[in-house]
Amino acid sequence: MPSTSACAESSTNELVLKTIAPRAPLNLLARPRLSADDANFRDRQISLVQAPAGYGKTSLLAQWRREYLARGIAVAWFQADERDDAQRLLRGLELAVRTGCARPSFGGMLLDGALASVGTLDGATAWLAEVAQMSLDMLVIVDEAERLPESGAQVLAYLLHNAPQNLRIVIAARRGLETAVFDLLAYGHAVLVGPEMLRFRLDETIALVAGRFGDRVDADACARLCEITDGWPLGLQFALSAMARAADVRQAIEHAATGPGRLREHLVTTLVANLPAEDNHFLIRASVTEVLHPDLCIALTADPGARERLARLVNDTPLFVTAEHSVWCRLQGLVRDALLERLQTLPADERAQLHQRAAAWLAAHGLIEEAARHAHAAGHHQDAYELAERCLHHAVTEGQLSAALDWLALIPEAELEQRPRLRLAIAWALALGERHNEAGCQVERILLASDSEATLRYECALILSAAAYYADEPDRFLALFEPWAEAPPASASWLAQAHANRLAARAMLFDEPAQARRFQHDVPRGEVGKGLGYVIRWGDHMVGLSYLHEGQLRLAEDILVPALASAEEDLGRRHPLTCMIAATCAAIAYEGDRLDEAAGLLANRLDMLVRAATPETVALAYCTAARIAAARGKEHRALDLLEAMHALGMSRRLPRLCVVSLAEQVRMHAGRYRAQTCDALVQRIDEIVSGAVDRGPLWHKLVALPQALAHADAAIASRNWQHALEGLALAQRLADTMKMGRYRIEIMMLRAFAEHQSGGDGRALLLEAQNLAQTFNAKRTLIDAHPALADWAQSLSEEGTARAFASPQIMRPSARAQTNGPRAVPSVVLTPKEREILELLARNLTNKEIARAATVGEGTVKWHLKNLFGKLDASSRKHAVRRALMLGLLEDTV
Repeated sequence: MPSTSACAESSTNELVLKTIAPRAPLNLLARPRLSADDANFRDRQISLVQAPAGYGKTSLLAQWRREYLARGIAVAWFQADERDDAQRLLRGLELAVRTGCARPSFGGMLLDGALASVGTLDGATAWLAEVAQMSLDMLVIVDEAERLPESGAQVLAYLLHNAPQNLRIVIAARRGLETAVFDLLAYGHAVLVGPEMLRFRLDETIALVAGRFGDRVDADACARLCEITDGWPLGLQFALSAMARAADVRQAIEHAATGPGRLREHLVTTLVANLPAEDNHFLIRASVTEVLHPDLCIALTADPGARERLARLVNDTPLFVTAEHSVWCRLQGLVRDALLERLQTLPADERAQLHQRAAAWLAAHGLIEEAARHAHAAGHHQDAYELAERCLHHAVTEGQLSAALDWLALIPEAELEQRPRLRLAIAWALALGERHNEAGCQVERILLASDSEATLRYECALILSAAAYYADEPDRFLALFEPWAEAPPASASWLAQAHANRLAARAMLFDEPAQARRFQHDVPRGEVGKGLGYVIRWGDHMVGLSYLHEGQLRLAEDILVPALASAEEDLGRRHPLTCMIAATCAAIAYEGDRLDEAAGLLANRLDMLVRAATPETVALAYCTAARIAAARGKEHRALDLLEAMHALGMSRRLPRLCVVSLAEQVRMHAGRYRAQTCDALVQRIDEIVSGAVDRGPLWHKLVALPQALAHADAAIASRNWQHALEGLALAQRLADTMKMGRYRIEIMMLRAFAEHQSGGDGRALLLEAQNLAQTFNAKRTLIDAHPALADWAQSLSEEGTARAFASPQIMRPSARAQTNGPRAVPSVVLTPKEREILELLARNLTNKEIARAATVGEGTVKWHLKNLFGKLDASSRKHAVRRALMLGLLEDTV
């Protein structure tokens, strides 16, 4: 039988192992928004990380540990488990401080058991008191705190509520933290990091993938990967592992999204391998619905215990996405896709019954559109059509356009004849996209089948005008809307905001961007109603476009960035309106010389813009993407994008896209004086414009400016400066008339350049243009106008004649001086001289060599080594170095 001392020694050894921080994950990505130095965490004494398994909690703790060590703060780590009652937890925290802070004598009183008879809270008080008396700042990390028994959890809560000023505490758990420290959260003393914060955003996904695959994966593929995994850290890890084994990384991403579910099936098989058969049975049947509620699960499975089963699976597995303070949840996207494949293997009758149960429950709880889809899947078509008629028009006003288009494929024409409101919703969805021609047919049938009351005729006019707007027929747009512009039917509904949006678009066509903003400001948005953020975001988009039109980039960004965040949250990242706002934000980011941000905003969105965006936004997105490629030295990619826009204009019969594409190509070639290429492109532009006889005067006005600029750029390419000045003068008049401020600045710069090349003095004009560009944050304007112009401006700046924008410089951090071994991390655990001695020790130097390098005597070296051995609990020189590396006090420079 083992002795008591042997058992105690074994228990202590187990606790020591629990105080060793785990190895940092391979390719750990430090996320700046989750940095310990971020404003959300910098001044918080208590940080709580709570999320299901698979969300990267331990990775975040490893990042924070590394950051705190780099700031010179001692870090103690403790891994909790079910055995850590109050007394054992305190013993573990004592050892954690000893190990992590190199204080071998810390907490001897508790470890000797002197306080065991007094009480655990008294022991916790003694631990806190000893921490408070330490001459250093310290961070204590407790991982997997949800595993603590009740007594251990009580002690941990006591420590959180009574932590001294020199102590920060980070707790990670799967659940239950917000309840124990509700008061600390309420008063702002603690911060809670939940699943949504831990999800990877697009920029973080791009950085993560770039760290593994470099330039082999572009931003579009990264955005696709982020969409597939929904930013789920565990899903990303599985995807990266699959990509590492693939010969074609991009193909692997697409295969994971649309191909057979090898990645999804492997992921689910791994996650549910140890679950009981009853849980697998439950998960497969629960996957029939997109969202889950405990009562819905009971209805689906006819199992009274489904509520408890769902709660347990949410707590114990990483399969679900949850929302704070809500009983609703959903399966992770990859997981649900795999489970749906398994669902298809069930008998058809059972699947139909599941859909029928889901439809009944959802309809009873007001989720009509979801109920309609399940009723149709169950074979109850008439019930499905009635439900769809009840909700679809309202769904469209909320921006759910794809839902209406899906129903168009499901509902027979005979049913649409009997349900005009359903046809009205479908007409709206068709008008706002590439199928705008079909919207007219639907509206015609609506008007023929009804008594044509004023409100209905007005709404039909809005639909037809929207279709004309998407068809790039501004003259027809005005003709359809003009009868209603000044006298719309009285309405306090969403139509009031829709009417303001039309008035704003009309004002823009009349070259009155300030009027467009006034129309938006006059709408009492509080009366529009809840759930109508879609039409409101359209209004924000119009306001942002009006500012962009004038060149007021800062004001446009102030409006559009919050609108984009709201649209992504309410509508989704790839919703057409979200993509349009993102394209406008990308143009603004590009002008501000933030190329990576602009590329991220456009990533995996061009295809959606092609299908369902206004021509103006499509042109803006393609030109921005092309300029980003050119700025990165990929002119061939830029020209390919512009040719793709030209092809789109040809196939969709949108000649303005062709004109803008060719004009942008002229600008690029003019920068390299390719005169013949520019002349050929200009000839094609003139042919397109002269051949557009079916277009009205408003359309011709819109293409006049890019056409005039193309002629001027071609003259610059030929070095025909007189013709260039004449063309720029015409372009200047057009830009002034249309109040297009950004183009006006570019034209002023080109005029100054042409005057300089023809023997005149354009310096004053250049200085004025540069001053305006600086005011509006148009940093790329000078660089993009013409490379020789940027060079001239740079030479003037060097002469002190004018203040010009220099070419964008990439700021790189200075390289750290290379050493022949690990580098000591600044820390209050070791003195500066001890850190110096430790570095020299890590280079395998003798005491004499260390003394010579540190300019001290050999006796002093021995004294410092003795202190190091004691603090690091080391028995040899090599042991001391290994212990320092393990504790994060040494950093490998390789």
